Amino acid sequence: MNYVLAYDIGTTGIKTCLYLIQDNIHLVASELKGYELNVLKNGGVEQDPDTWYQAMCETTKKVISKTQLEPAMIKGISFCAQMQGLVLIDINGNPVRPAMSYMDNRASKEKEMGLEHGLKISGMNIKKLLTALKITGAVPASIKDPVWKYKWVERHEPDVFSKVYKWLDIKEYLISRLTGQTVMTEDSAFATLLYDVKEKQFSKKICDLFGVNYDHMPRIVKGTDIVGHLSSRVARELGLAENTPVFGGGGDAALVGVGAGAVSLHESHIYMGTSGWVSTVVDKKIVDISSMIASIQGASDRYLNYFAELETAGKCMEWVRDHLALDEIDIYLKKVKVTEDEAVSESLYDYMMSVIKDVPAGSHGVMFTPWLHGNRCPFEDHHARGIFFNIGLDTGKRDMIHAVLEGVCYHLKWQLEASEKRTKTLPTLRFVGGGALSELTCQLLSNVLNRPIETVYNPQNIGSVGAAVLIGVGLGWIKDLEDAKHFIQVKERYEPDKKAAEIYDNNFPVFKSLYLNNKKSFYKLNA
Repeated sequence: MNYVLAYDIGTTGIKTCLYLIQDNIHLVASELKGYELNVLKNGGVEQDPDTWYQAMCETTKKVISKTQLEPAMIKGISFCAQMQGLVLIDINGNPVRPAMSYMDNRASKEKEMGLEHGLKISGMNIKKLLTALKITGAVPASIKDPVWKYKWVERHEPDVFSKVYKWLDIKEYLISRLTGQTVMTEDSAFATLLYDVKEKQFSKKICDLFGVNYDHMPRIVKGTDIVGHLSSRVARELGLAENTPVFGGGGDAALVGVGAGAVSLHESHIYMGTSGWVSTVVDKKIVDISSMIASIQGASDRYLNYFAELETAGKCMEWVRDHLALDEIDIYLKKVKVTEDEAVSESLYDYMMSVIKDVPAGSHGVMFTPWLHGNRCPFEDHHARGIFFNIGLDTGKRDMIHAVLEGVCYHLKWQLEASEKRTKTLPTLRFVGGGALSELTCQLLSNVLNRPIETVYNPQNIGSVGAAVLIGVGLGWIKDLEDAKHFIQVKERYEPDKKAAEIYDNNFPVFKSLYLNNKKSFYKLNA
């Protein structure tokens, strides 16, 4: 039996999934464990790497206990992980400081010193810009890019920095802890923006250009490679068999598309989890600096992913749940259940979806911008924030909650529009992530985009499905990554409601204007 374990290492939790790969990829069991995301006042966003490993151990043991599966039957383990984190380790493999999340935006001075001087194009040093584009196919134009986090540590924590042996990303740290090997998969290496796309290695020239110690960069491997095996100590801690193969795996930007079955040329998927994105499979390097979109290395050597990222997508719905739907200031004298009808909902999120389902398209004119932690694409501005716009005396919470969902979808539409300036997309889009569990969200997204969308089974686990595919390809059970689509079934298809689509098309320019009209105010308030 072809059993594999896939770890989906998210921003706020890890999900451990046991899959059986046969004619399809069947989820046997899963366990979720959350962990802290520490948001600092200076723009820093950090995590303790040990919490990832401890969550891994706890969830793995629960999955094995739940299924009573003999650990030796698991043929391999792999990862799908958040990307562009920075984990700096010493010679013994221990982190020298907390990991810096992809959301960390404290390195504005480092980006300014490293890129924004001399003769410039689009605000960037022309020599560095053109050199980076030629070698890496991209440029570290965002303060959230990991090279500036690396430079921040070097500048602000020199004693800590002096202990650095290797620069790793999130899953690479876990691979190191499991196997003792310091490696980085091709997609993670590309995300450092220090990777020579032709030579398939880190570029000494680019490292020198941005002041990075080339010796800090690890060995590069493929996601389908066996990079090591579990030691006896780690196997005991996980509850697995010694010498279980560990595969390179991939980042979420690479593997979510694989798990969605959007793996052939011009196929696109939209992801709505804590963050969100629009990604299209392309066969050449594409960079749109004006929209902050670039083709990035995927799990396949054959194709790239033209990738547009939204920093906070589902996170906006978490925010509205915790700060708008809930009573957080104890204003009510008597506490009551959210709903007396237990059949209506199992959670406050489900209940929110049920009470806003009859709000009309356009939320009675209310709009929301989903930039709760700045934005990357189609504009880069870490000062940008959320707005509720056009609230009136008759506006209620239902309209506002519905507007938050619409705001996320409007922004995804903006990213799709920007993507289509440089590449073709097929008419039907795959929609995955936790957001795809809600029929309301699926239909609303179809209406806002005015495009048909398809969902797949277990869309909230889709990154781990991609990680399972990599094991299947690495062990020869699946021919190649494009063949993965035959193992992934479509669950539902949603067609746009034409009347709703007309409303959204009419309102969309207003949504886009909210950034331009408030850009200076964002800076004044948040700089």
